[in-house]
Amino acid sequence: MQNYLLLLHEDERQRSGIPHERMMAMIKEYGAWATKLRSEGRLVGGEKLADDNGKVLRDKQGKVTVTDGPYAESKEVVGGFFIIAAKDYDEACTIAQGCPHLKHYGRVEVRQVDKMG
Repeated sequence: MQNYLLLLHEDERQRSGIPHERMMAMIKEYGAWATKLRSEGRLVGGEKLADDNGKVLRDKQGKVTVTDGPYAESKEVVGGFFIIAAKDYDEACTIAQGCPHLKHYGRVEVRQVDKMG
């Protein structure tokens, strides 16, 4: 088995204005999906990220600059991630198709994790 990172992309505008009751129902969907993956031995980890764009560090000829988030020109953010175990990309994509994020926000990026060392 190989690990795959599911990056949960969303447009900030999609999150604004979601009624509290709907948001709580969505959170329950994510929890149920994670519980299912955990019971199958496929969930390696995952977290929701804070509702901000974070910081980006860049090194330019030895001088490090820190700027606000990687998406300054757009409203897209990475809202969270899951790490799952799958035999290959096909299986990882099949698993990702069940992620509630795809239904609610429309975009999940799947990336294979290379083990270091």
